Amino acid sequence: MANEELIYRITRAVYGRLGKDADERLVEGLVTDIYRAVEPVAGADGGGLEQGATRAEGSADRLIVSVFGVDHPGIVAAVSQILADADCSIIDINQTVVSGKFAMVIVADTTRARQTASELKERFRREGERLGVRIYAQREDLFNAMHRV
Repeated sequence: MANEELIYRITRAVYGRLGKDADERLVEGLVTDIYRAVEPVAGADGGGLEQGATRAEGSADRLIVSVFGVDHPGIVAAVSQILADADCSIIDINQTVVSGKFAMVIVADTTRARQTASELKERFRREGERLGVRIYAQREDLFNAMHRV
């Protein structure tokens, strides 16, 4: 399981250097590469966490997909189809419409995925443009580390 505190620190450092408007894919790639490079060192002391820190629930084998935009038919079907085409399973899904505004979050299992997270993110981006909505996707472990309170 990923070390949430270390991922959080790396993410803050990368955004600190590149700025808050840095490309999310670039940041995610850098954080992943840096974490993989230092993970064995971080685990050498029996966990690598400071006193009182907790580990994130999250997996590199899960993808958090968020969709936002004006509601219209076909959004859920299109996003679900991308996951099905890649052989990903939907673990959890929640969607709502408020005053004509659509919002959805999907947690997907990518264990058997035939595409990388980056490839899926690109497919979601293109489909979002076609549908007129914003679709964001991020690995669960990085999502949790980057969005913790």
